[in-house]
Amino acid sequence: MSADAPYPLPNIVVERTSSRSPQSRELISDCSSASAQQDSVDIAAARRGDRTAFGRLYSRYVRLVHGILLTRVPHAEVDDLVQDVFLQAMRHLSALRSPSAFGGWLATIARRRAQDHFRRSRATTELPNDLRGPNAPSHEAGVALAAIRALPEAYRETLILRLVEGMSGPEISARTGLTPGSVRVNLHRGMALLRKALGMEELT
Repeated sequence: MSADAPYPLPNIVVERTSSRSPQSRELISDCSSASAQQDSVDIAAARRGDRTAFGRLYSRYVRLVHGILLTRVPHAEVDDLVQDVFLQAMRHLSALRSPSAFGGWLATIARRRAQDHFRRSRATTELPNDLRGPNAPSHEAGVALAAIRALPEAYRETLILRLVEGMSGPEISARTGLTPGSVRVNLHRGMALLRKALGMEELT
């Protein structure tokens, strides 16, 4: 579960959302069901002390946790906090009432860890561009990230997961527990607000 190098922030591409066909909606449902089944098996094994099973949960949910933290804390702090979140989840996995709630439960841990980080550090600022490491975000990505962070919480989390973490709509739905419809609405409305904030008014 460790990371040898900081998680690089990719360029953020402000894309358009599109409607989905009935066949696509069926695929989303199948993906969510399969993901829930995998989670249930791995959670049961992890509770018995199987670290390999917990590693699979980590692999499936690390982008979710990274994205949630990235909406709240400086980029340079995110990787260490990701590890903290998963260590806390591993230690308290027995407190999880339902395997189907794992994504939401983990997201709550991530949000609380971000709040704790700010309470302890009080005031935190990112390093100037000339003092940042090789994986620091580019100026353009930094501007887009700042604009996303200024959006309402529901929109900024969904946009970060889609644009930065590279998660698809079905993945976001499966990992967060949001309905596919809610994910589509959050992406559509959030993208419109982001385009406006970046001076890229959506064409009609």
